[in-house]
Amino acid sequence: MVAEGGLKVKERINVNTNRETPLVSIVTVVLNGQKYIEKTIESVLSQTYNHTEYIIIDGGSDDGTLEVIRKYDDKISYWVSEPDNGLFDAMNKAIDVATGDYLWFLNAGDIIYSDHTLFDIFRSKRDADVYYGQTLIIDKEDKIIGLRRLKPPDKLSWKSFRFGMLVCHQAILVSSALVTHYNLNYKYTSDYEWVLKILKKSKAIINTKLILAKYRNGGLSNMVIKSSLIERFKIMSRYYGLIPTLFNHIVITARFIWFYIRFCRY
Repeated sequence: MVAEGGLKVKERINVNTNRETPLVSIVTVVLNGQKYIEKTIESVLSQTYNHTEYIIIDGGSDDGTLEVIRKYDDKISYWVSEPDNGLFDAMNKAIDVATGDYLWFLNAGDIIYSDHTLFDIFRSKRDADVYYGQTLIIDKEDKIIGLRRLKPPDKLSWKSFRFGMLVCHQAILVSSALVTHYNLNYKYTSDYEWVLKILKKSKAIINTKLILAKYRNGGLSNMVIKSSLIERFKIMSRYYGLIPTLFNHIVITARFIWFYIRFCRY
């Protein structure tokens, strides 16, 4: 069963009349995220930057998530609840309905860092292809764990990703002119390839030097981690070559072991 709502469905659309100020499509994809989605919604709606549209794609939740979404029906631009074929299929649905100049993906549980984050992003420079920043990790009780282990480089390019996804998906805004659909052949790491392809096409990539989002830490099973690494290796080999990817993984592995010994073993 399909349910949908929001301002666009009710034909009460907030139009961005000042085209000098970019319209940002913020997207939340969720499935059974009742516990955390309200915090994500509130962080989006509290932005002082008001040229936004907010899109929620729900995969047919049955835990009360839809009731939370309906609570904000008159403030969300568009939402839909229906079965999908996974996270990246849902993201593709969002791409198809988004009308903004930029896209920003925040999953249920992710929180925009501050009420002024979007305002601060565009204060730095206008008309970039990509804006990126840092991510703060929080636990299930919103307690701050620290900055993400992989630190964004001062200058980012597609070549930066040869050592992994140095910029978290939640901390990157991309021009809609460069956006393509996620590759559904990858179940776990399509976001890595998606950002990589966008960076490869980008000419103006801006380091905002800001913390853009809080990412809620969640444990992954060993099976998911293994499958993700295999997928990512295939992507890296295709873009950077097999031999360089094998060499780079020596560096990646050494870096992870160092981090684990220093921060995680106790």
